[in-house]
Amino acid sequence: MPFVKVNYMEDEYDKESLTSISQTIMKALIKEFQVPKKDYFQVFSSHKKEEFFFDPHYLVRHERDHRLLYIQITCGSGRTEGQKQSLYKEIADQLYNKLHISKENVFIMLIETGLENWSFGEGLAQMIK
Repeated sequence: MPFVKVNYMEDEYDKESLTSISQTIMKALIKEFQVPKKDYFQVFSSHKKEEFFFDPHYLVRHERDHRLLYIQITCGSGRTEGQKQSLYKEIADQLYNKLHISKENVFIMLIETGLENWSFGEGLAQMIK
């Protein structure tokens, strides 16, 4: 049940790259969090340069740049610290391998929520049993 939001600077990624980024994130979620294949909900938003702020050096060994991706993943709670670290690594490694996006440009925020906080439509909380 993850919901993924990706923010990036406009004109930095073309349609094919965005599709590949989306698929890469989903494959990592399937692999590391055992997310069902059809549990695929993502939205991408571009921002003008004057709307996109970051420090190029904060907590990274090499400088991040204008190709920075803010990846926010909202999901149910219960994953271990090891699973979370594996997810971060898998996403960063695969984005680098497939699209040559530097690992410094892969900024991931994981937000956990309870199952009662989700409705997939029809006015129901489908995850509550």
